[in-house]
Amino acid sequence: MRKYLVILAASMLFASCGEYQRALKSHDINYRLEYAKRAFEEKKYTQAATVLEDILTQFKGSEKAEESLYLYALANYENKDYLTAGDYFKMYYSRYPKGKYTELARFYTGYGYYLDSPEPQLDQSGTIKAIEELQSFLDYFPGSDKVSIAQNAIFELQDKLTLKQLENAQLYYNLGTYLGNNYESAVIVARNAIKDYPYSKYKEDLELLILKARYQEARESIDEKKADRFREVIDEYYSYINNYPDTPNREEADNIFKIAQRYVKE
Repeated sequence: MRKYLVILAASMLFASCGEYQRALKSHDINYRLEYAKRAFEEKKYTQAATVLEDILTQFKGSEKAEESLYLYALANYENKDYLTAGDYFKMYYSRYPKGKYTELARFYTGYGYYLDSPEPQLDQSGTIKAIEELQSFLDYFPGSDKVSIAQNAIFELQDKLTLKQLENAQLYYNLGTYLGNNYESAVIVARNAIKDYPYSKYKEDLELLILKARYQEARESIDEKKADRFREVIDEYYSYINNYPDTPNREEADNIFKIAQRYVKE
């Protein structure tokens, strides 16, 4: 029985491969399209994309051009080739701004870029592109059932950009006064991140870093500037505590405040 099942499976695989090869060699573009649709339904995305790739231009101007272009983009998307998929989804919605699949094409363009977005320490141009495409989808289709998915993806992508800025600010903070006042640079980067992404989950981390940077800057200042700079520290302390009264970093912030008060009183 087991031997029979192995033979049957081998026969089915051979038949499947044979049909795929026939589709590749066929000059009948309608047959190739139908095969690609079956292959896609069977989750043979590479086969579907390969068969479609050579016939897209042949369908151009025909009634099947729209369907074949969208299916090719979707096959690449399901095959996790999000950059290629994005190129063809964009080609689709540019050619067919009111097409049958335009809403999905716009969504999958942005969501594919979201799935392909790099880690925070890497270049974030892909992340920015994903946000732009998802926001464009929301602008065009505010009533779509995929709005919440797109919004959550945007929030996550923005958090990734914020984390990148937080890491940059932390780097300046760690450099301290090496070759200049890097504490000021840390504050500038952190403030810009808060301005650009006010609802990020890293906002408290950025504000704490600002407080710590101001404190270190004041400590290492010349005596004539210490009082004024510690006043800035106190201002940052009150801002931080007002925003996060129950923060787990309260003890650290309070210690900074107590030291700053001593300098201001002097």
